[in-house]
Amino acid sequence: MITDQQHKRLMKEINQNGGALGRAAMKAGMDRKTARRYVRTGQGPRELKKPHTWRTRQDPVQAIWPEAERRLEAAPTLEAQALFEELLKQYPGAVDPRALRTFRRRVARWRRKHGEDLEVFFEQVREPGRLMELDWTDAAELKITIAGAPYDHKYCHSVLPYSNGEWAIPCQSESASSLIAGSQAAYWEFGGVCDIQTDRSSTATHQLRPGSKERGYNERYLALCDHLRIKPRTINRDSPDENGDVESMNGHLKRRIEQRLLLRGTRDFGSEAQYAAFVAEVCRELNRRRGVKFSEELKLLRPLPARPFPDAEEVTARVSCFATARVKKLPYSVPARLIGAVVQGYVSEREVVIHYLNEEVARHPRIPGKGHVSYHHVIKWLVRKPGAFAHYQHREDLFPQPVFRQAHQRLQAADPGKSDRPYLRLLELAHKLGEDAVAAVLGAFLREGCLPDPDAVKARLVQPAPSLVAILPFVPSLRGYDALLKEVAS
Repeated sequence: MITDQQHKRLMKEINQNGGALGRAAMKAGMDRKTARRYVRTGQGPRELKKPHTWRTRQDPVQAIWPEAERRLEAAPTLEAQALFEELLKQYPGAVDPRALRTFRRRVARWRRKHGEDLEVFFEQVREPGRLMELDWTDAAELKITIAGAPYDHKYCHSVLPYSNGEWAIPCQSESASSLIAGSQAAYWEFGGVCDIQTDRSSTATHQLRPGSKERGYNERYLALCDHLRIKPRTINRDSPDENGDVESMNGHLKRRIEQRLLLRGTRDFGSEAQYAAFVAEVCRELNRRRGVKFSEELKLLRPLPARPFPDAEEVTARVSCFATARVKKLPYSVPARLIGAVVQGYVSEREVVIHYLNEEVARHPRIPGKGHVSYHHVIKWLVRKPGAFAHYQHREDLFPQPVFRQAHQRLQAADPGKSDRPYLRLLELAHKLGEDAVAAVLGAFLREGCLPDPDAVKARLVQPAPSLVAILPFVPSLRGYDALLKEVAS
């Protein structure tokens, strides 16, 4: 078989020796007749090579291929394996089941000749330091736990398209608060700002008129952009490909975190802060691999403002007769003395802080789609009205720790229908004497198999501490040493 290198040597010798075929063929290492054929046709080995169109063995899928073609024409999206398995049932024994790979290649060849066009992607020109894409991705598949409890969360993920530099923070939901926290966390990590691009969700935009497709930017989002001195941008409607860099890197980030979790050996973290630090270290490791392009892009970012934009949104609400204020349409409890007063709620990604006359009066964890009631604010009145506990809308919030729920179940098992009053007295003790102290005593009672009666729990909590016996320091006598010295001298 003549190689391309031999053909090039032949043509070079022909040109240099004025067409002397014999010497050129000898230099190229081929027969004179072969050399003559290449010179006469002016074609190389690839052009003269005859295509291999004949079969060297019997076609293993010939018996089912006509039916396969008919089905593919009727349903072009049929998968090769599903079609092959169906035809094996229809024509038992006609084809060897091991011919699946041959059948797949035949289907792929048919699709390239007769199938529909595949989606075309258009490579874009990326300008360093011009834009940051932001998106959210669900992290439930990672099965993270915090102190043993499942942690339902997302990632607010930011990407610089030019270098693929990225940053992500765990967040509870796709919200305006997480957008502010996530974007600023990325900017402060990168050390500069650039324009931001998001999707058209309600985190950044809102519908201008009912029934209209036109959307405008939310005031708080515009205030963030004004503070950072950046321009907001959104992708077009139903066009997630315009945010394609961050969309594609969402999966890469989660796969990388999954691998790090496997190496770590556990998916449990002591706190949310510890988990956030773990995610941050994964992102930093990925960014270190971006090399020169990442460093080049960071130098082109614009300066950061003097301080971050406040991530807490202020909301005004009036306290209802239920001792709750509706903040962002969700109820949060406050001290009962504030019923009827107007309070200010400061809503961030993680918590809701309520102020009255510039003083903090309540602090609650923020749970997506759910308010929160603290037993400290309502226990005084629940003890007076124990019948309200059974059907109280916020009953679940009145089990501050698992041991309190276990105590209530133990009381209910001992005296069904009369467990609410003693349990509320236990909560009252927690309010007065400390939740952790009461929880420790309840745990001891349950381990001992004792009924967690409120009077018994209180007695153990307030019992006097054991008296301490004074221990006098040991003072050795030197008389024995003096006697010993006298005996030695004598």
